[in-house]
Amino acid sequence: MSDLEEEYRLDYFAEEDFVRRECVECGDHFWTRDHDRETCGEPPCETYTFIDDPGFAEEYTLEEMREAFLSFFEEHGHERIDPYPVAANRWRDDVLLTQASIYDFQPLVTSGETPPPANPLCISQPCIRMQDIDNVGTTGRHTMAFEMMAHHAFNAREDIEDAEQYAYEGEVYWKDRTVELCEEFFASLGADRERITYIEDPWVGGGNAGPAIEVIYEGAELATLVFMSMTQDPDGEYELKDGNRYAPMDTYVVDTGYGLERWTWVSQGTPTVYEAIYPDQIAFLKDNAGIELTDEEAQIVHDAAALAGNMDIDEAEDLEAARDEIAAEVGVDVADLEALMEPLETIYAIADHCRTLAYMFGDEIVPSNVGTGYLARMVLRRTKRLVDEVGVDAPLDELVDMQAERLGYENRDHIRDVVRTEVEKYRETLERGRRRVEDLAAEHAEAGEPIPTEELVELYDSHGIQPDMVEDIAEAQGADVDVPEDFYGQVAARHDQETGGISAADADERFADLPATEKLYYDDQQGTEFEAVVLDVFERQEGYDVVLDQTMFYPEGGGQPPDHGTLASDDRTVDVTDVQIEDGVIRHRTDGELDKGDMVRGKIDVDRRRQLMRNHTATHAVIHAARQVLGDHLRQAGAQKGVDSSRIDVAHYARISREEVKRIESVANDLVMANVPVSQEWLHRNDAEAEYGFDLYQGGVPPGEEIRIVTVDADVQACGGTHVARTGDVGAIKIRSTERVQDGVERLIFSAGTAAIEATQETEDALYETADALDVDPQAAPETAARFFEEWKERGKRIEELQEELAAARAAGGDDDAVEIEVGDATAVIRRIDADMDELRATANALVEDGQIAVLGSGAEGAQFVVGVPDGSAVNAGEVVSQLAGRVGGGGGGPPDFAQGGGPDGEKLDDALADAPDILQAVVDA
Repeated sequence: MSDLEEEYRLDYFAEEDFVRRECVECGDHFWTRDHDRETCGEPPCETYTFIDDPGFAEEYTLEEMREAFLSFFEEHGHERIDPYPVAANRWRDDVLLTQASIYDFQPLVTSGETPPPANPLCISQPCIRMQDIDNVGTTGRHTMAFEMMAHHAFNAREDIEDAEQYAYEGEVYWKDRTVELCEEFFASLGADRERITYIEDPWVGGGNAGPAIEVIYEGAELATLVFMSMTQDPDGEYELKDGNRYAPMDTYVVDTGYGLERWTWVSQGTPTVYEAIYPDQIAFLKDNAGIELTDEEAQIVHDAAALAGNMDIDEAEDLEAARDEIAAEVGVDVADLEALMEPLETIYAIADHCRTLAYMFGDEIVPSNVGTGYLARMVLRRTKRLVDEVGVDAPLDELVDMQAERLGYENRDHIRDVVRTEVEKYRETLERGRRRVEDLAAEHAEAGEPIPTEELVELYDSHGIQPDMVEDIAEAQGADVDVPEDFYGQVAARHDQETGGISAADADERFADLPATEKLYYDDQQGTEFEAVVLDVFERQEGYDVVLDQTMFYPEGGGQPPDHGTLASDDRTVDVTDVQIEDGVIRHRTDGELDKGDMVRGKIDVDRRRQLMRNHTATHAVIHAARQVLGDHLRQAGAQKGVDSSRIDVAHYARISREEVKRIESVANDLVMANVPVSQEWLHRNDAEAEYGFDLYQGGVPPGEEIRIVTVDADVQACGGTHVARTGDVGAIKIRSTERVQDGVERLIFSAGTAAIEATQETEDALYETADALDVDPQAAPETAARFFEEWKERGKRIEELQEELAAARAAGGDDDAVEIEVGDATAVIRRIDADMDELRATANALVEDGQIAVLGSGAEGAQFVVGVPDGSAVNAGEVVSQLAGRVGGGGGGPPDFAQGGGPDGEKLDDALADAPDILQAVVDA
C-alpha cells in the first residue's frame, strides 16, 4: 500500500462513481469509471486505440489544439500568460533549458518568495528535453522540442504561524478541481470519458514531492497532474520512491502538464506523432530526398509504425529489440523493414531537430562551447549529419526557417544567418579533426581494442566529430567502434547543468543576529559623507570587519568593485579597503579597530567612486550600442567594472571586426553626448518582467519581490550598481580592444571618463614613438611599417633560399671534416657545422633527399644536433639524437625520420660526434 494512498481518494472520484483498481499486468493502481476494467490503459498493458480511429470529435492541428486548450481554461477563470524563452537560465541559475512549464515559476514563485504573474494561470510553454535526442524519430512518440500546455494554481496554507511571509495566501483550488477541469477539457473535445484512466504515480524532484496522476486516454498518456505539496525532511511522515522522507510544505502548487503534440496526435490518429505535428516539412523532406513508396510499402510502414506505438517503446534500443517482432507481424524480413523505416525515421528526426533549433535561435541562444550554446551546436551538427545521411540537398538554414516561420518568429533572418555561420564552422572543424581521428584509430587498431565511448564523446566535444565519421575512419585503419544508442544523450548530460561561478564562503554565524544595513548609496549616489553607529567589530587575520547601522560605501557586487575611503570616530581614523555584503549585512574591511557603539563619520574616496560610476554607466551604454550594431541576440555573458578600464563579455556567433568596434564606440558616445537621464526605480518583479522581458537579467537574477531597474536610454536592466545622473557625466567612452574569450563569447575592453582620455593618449604615444623610430610623420607610419615588413619578409625568404643552396652545395660537394660510414644499406654523413638550427635542418634535409643519413652537430650555441633519416632506413632518428644530446648534458628526440636536440656542454660536441658511428650501429642492432 502506498504511503500516499489516501491522497488519491478524491471527493470528485467518489461523486463520479470512480473505482480504484490494481492493474493485472503491471500492478499500478489507477482510477476509472469502468468498474469492469482490469488494466491501467497504458502500453504495454493495453495498446493504442486511436491510430486510424481518432479519439476526439474533430481533428486538430498544433495551432488549433493550443488555442482550444488556452481558450477553455480562460473561460474557466485562468489568465493566459505568454510563454517564457526556452533558455531557462535567463531567469534562474540552476538549469539551462526549459523542460516543463513549472520551470517558469521556479524557484521564486513555487517557494512563495514572489507572487506568480497570475493565479490561476494557463500557458503553452515551448520546452526542450535533450535527454530524448536519441529517441526522436525512432520510437514514434518522442519529440525533443514540444509544448507543455498547463494550468497552474499557487496555494499557501493559512494555518501556519506567519502566513504573511509568503507572497500569496489561501487556496485557489487543489486536487479535486484539477481533475474536474481535466475531465471537462476532455469533454469539450468530444472524448469518451469512460475511456480515461488515472494512474497513481507520486512525483519527486529537486527536493520537492507530491502525489501525481498520469492521465491515460485511448492508450496514450496525455497529461500529468502533479500536486507539489511536500519538501524533503528526514523526519517526514512520507517515504517516497526515491527512498527519501518528505513532509508537507507551507506552499502547495498545482503543476499540470498537457502534451500539445500528444493531444494533436490523438485527434488525428496518425501512425506516429510526427505525421500529425510536422506534416508539411515531412512531405518536403521526403520529396527532396527522393523517398517514394509503393502502396504496398506504404502499408508496411503504416502497420509497422502503428505496432511500434502499441509497444512499450520508450527508448531507441527498445525499438531495435522489437524489430523482429514487428517484422514478423507485418510479414516482411527485418532487413527489408529497416530499409523502409530508417530513412523515414531520419526524416522525422530532422523535422523535430529543426523545430528545436528554431526555438533556440528564435529565442536568441548563441552557439558556443558551453551551456545552452553548446547544446544548440550539438543539435545543429547532428541535424546536419542526418540531412547529409538521408540525401536532403536543401540548405539547413532553409529547413530551420520552415519551422521558424510556422512558430511565428520575427527574427528569421538572424536565425538563418546563425545556422549558415555554424554550418561553415562545422565544416572547418571536421577538416581539422580528421587527422586526430586517424591517429586515434591507428593507435587502437595496433592495440587490438575498440575506440572507447569516452573517446567518442571527447572527439565530439572537442572537435565536433560525429560517431559515424569515426566509424568510417576507424574501419579504414582496422579499428572497431562501439557507438552507444544514447550517444547524444551522454554528450548532452555533460552540459545539461549550468556551471555557476565561485561559490561564496560560508557566512559568519555572528552576522546572523545583526539587522540588515541601511543602504544610503541608493538614496544619494552623489553623496560621499555620512554618519553611522558601529553595531559590531570582528577581528580578522588581516584587519577588522566593521558593521554599521547604515552606510554610503557600496559593497562589491554585480561586477562593480567596492568603494574605498575612511571611517573616523572621535579617537581614530581607519582606512576602508574592502566592502562586502552577506544576507543584507554590509561589512567594511578596515586596517584599524573601532569600538562597538561608536558614532563614526564615513568618507568615500570621491575620485574612485565617480570613476566607478562612469564605468558602470558606460557598461550599459556599450552593451546597448553593441546590440544596435551586432543585433538584438546579443546578451551579456559577464562583466567587470574598474577604475581605469572595464570589460563586458557578450554572446555573439562571429568575431567583432574593427569596423564594428568603431561603430559601437560611435553609438555609445552618441548616447553620452545626448546627455539623457539615467533613471533608477524599484518595480514589482512581475511588472518589470511583463514590460521588459528577461533581458532585464543581463547581469544576473536578483532575489526578492521588488527589483531595482536602471534605464540608460533603451537599455533597461535589473542592476544594483551606482550610476551617474546623466549619460553626459560619463565624459567619453574608448573601446581599447576586443578578444575572443571562447567560441561564441566576445570581450569588449573599454575605458570611460578621464581613463578614456588616458587610453587614447597611450595609443597616440605608441603611434608617435613608432613614427619617430621610422623617421616619418605619424600619418605615414602605418604605410611605412607595412613596407618595411614586406621588405623584411622578402629578405627572410631570400636568406632561406641561400641557406638551402648552401646546404645543397655542402651535401653535394663533400667536406674534409665529414665522416661517412655505411649503416645498413645507406651511407651516414657525420659532420660538424657551426651554424644555427635552421641551417642544420636545411643541410640535413638536403642529405636525406640524396638518400643519406644525416648526423649534424653545431657548437654555435652550446651543442646542438639534427638527425635526418631517409625512408626505409633502420635508423631511428629520435633515439640517435637522444643519445647524442645525453653526452652534452641535455636531451632531445622526435619522430623516427627527423629529430633534434642538444645540451649546454659545447666542449663535448666533438667527442659526441666521434661516438656517432657506434651509436648508429647500436640503434640498428637493437
